Amino acid sequence: MTMNFQDSAASRRGLLAGGGKLVLSAAALSVLGGNVALAKGKKGASAQDTAILNVALGLEHEAIGAYQLGAESGLLSKDVLAVAVAFQSHHKAHRDALTSTIRQLGGTPVATKTNGEYAEALGAAGLRSQADVLALAARLEKGAANAYLGVIPSFGDQGLAQVAGRLAADEAMHWTALVSALGQALPGEALSFGA
Repeated sequence: MTMNFQDSAASRRGLLAGGGKLVLSAAALSVLGGNVALAKGKKGASAQDTAILNVALGLEHEAIGAYQLGAESGLLSKDVLAVAVAFQSHHKAHRDALTSTIRQLGGTPVATKTNGEYAEALGAAGLRSQADVLALAARLEKGAANAYLGVIPSFGDQGLAQVAGRLAADEAMHWTALVSALGQALPGEALSFGA
């Protein structure tokens, strides 16, 4: 069964939906910084947090796959390709941090899919122009930003909620750049994300 983007975005919001602190908790800092011994001595992170992080990891795998498909499509100009590769590198950093955190919390990170599976799920066969690739990336970035914002209240460890906020900010930055590259207007209303 082929999943279109709208189905994928709706299911992500549903899986992630359930005010972080301004400072990361000691547990979150320890986990994301690689200090497992200190992290294990802190309370807050739960099995639910690990499950949420795994869904987030799935989003990052999908974004990496989507940017790979765009890069290999031959549809992107040299300058746009450079930005796509930079955005993909952000998603790889997100992936690596999430994978490490999930493992350090005792969970098993969700596996990535093949590029063929991402191509089918994202409708890559329908990409005919640079604008098509950018529009797909913009939809995915907005969906990821909304998913990260939606999950913030669900974390038991408020430090992990802060991390989700930072990830949402990256996704919103990517979306803004992509929409601008497409020549589309930015939202005229406030609070355009997280709804």
